Amino acid sequence: MARITIEDCLNRVPNRFKLVHMVAKRVRQIREGSEYLVSSPKNEDIVVALREIAAAKVFIKKEPDKE
Repeated sequence: MARITIEDCLNRVPNRFKLVHMVAKRVRQIREGSEYLVSSPKNEDIVVALREIAAAKVFIKKEPDKE
């Protein structure tokens, strides 16, 4: 992938709001020491997170309802 776009990620994520939430959470994980899931040298953490989502390496985990 030469360039990553929001549309590439929206094929995997239902809407932009969830995408923003996923990217923010993944960037925090990377900055806390998590390994990259895709090879992306010389890119910022946010670009790496977007590439991981577009490559279907990061998913939304559904939690059971708390009642």
